[in-house]
Amino acid sequence: MRVTLDAIARSNGRYRGTAIIDESYGDREFQTMHEGGIRGVRFNFVKHLGGRPDLGFFRKTVGRVKSMGWHLILHLDSTDLVEFRSEFMKLPVPMVIDHMGRVKAGDGLEQQPFKTLLEFMQNENCWVKVCGAERVSSKGPPFGDALPFARALIEAAPDRILWGTDWPHPNVGKHMPNDGDLVDLFALMAPEPALQHKILVDNPARLYGF
Repeated sequence: MRVTLDAIARSNGRYRGTAIIDESYGDREFQTMHEGGIRGVRFNFVKHLGGRPDLGFFRKTVGRVKSMGWHLILHLDSTDLVEFRSEFMKLPVPMVIDHMGRVKAGDGLEQQPFKTLLEFMQNENCWVKVCGAERVSSKGPPFGDALPFARALIEAAPDRILWGTDWPHPNVGKHMPNDGDLVDLFALMAPEPALQHKILVDNPARLYGF
């Protein structure tokens, strides 16, 4: 995490960060990260990034995250939303589900993974990033078929929605997105200026402690 911590330090308090850790991280490392501006731990469940973490390590980390006042970021395959529903629903810390849960737009709004994600949004600990339209889309650029999913999530819990660029788009699928298109897409997800401000400013400020 040295590069991330250095970037945060150079920002003079303008940045926060999240961490990817392994079992070598103990109390000292967590305290160093906290003092350096880290406020969350990211877990990858997706198959193409190595698959699910050891659940014992995951649960141990949840306890550390809770004691630090941090949150989790969960990068999932859409099927994980259903399979791990009970595990995630009982988490005692805020969790941010990345890329709209990587649901498949072609499977429609009534698919079980997306219905489960909307159920999660009734839980005050659940947040979602309405980014990764290129990962959700079944049609390709400009990824407009991801819009109904983003709008439904925003409508469900506007106070717990985040957005991100995902630049430089690691592990992208068929289509490398144009970043201008993705910014334009956000304006279609949330057309009202007050709602844009909530998602881009107020919500992340609250979650990350700015």
